[in-house]
Amino acid sequence: MNSEHIMLITKLALGSVAVFLAIILWAKTRDTAWMFVIIGVIAAYGEIIFQTLKSFGIVWADLVVISDIPVFELVLTNLPMLFFATAFLVVVSRKTSR
Repeated sequence: MNSEHIMLITKLALGSVAVFLAIILWAKTRDTAWMFVIIGVIAAYGEIIFQTLKSFGIVWADLVVISDIPVFELVLTNLPMLFFATAFLVVVSRKTSR
């Protein structure tokens, strides 16, 4: 096993634990900010799954390319941060409006 495989296995294992706990939290919370954090964690795990499938040659990232940038990979990589930023914005707006 090379270091790339060890990194993928570690990401998959820890990501699956994080997603499992996020789904449990999803069932227990109705807070908007936490919902965006949970969706961000799930999206981040989706990106890990995509990278794993790409490394094994099962999926291709270059189906839609704009200016040599694979659009699907760009969106999937940045989607978790978008959800996290939205969650932080919800919390900040909640704290300043009181």
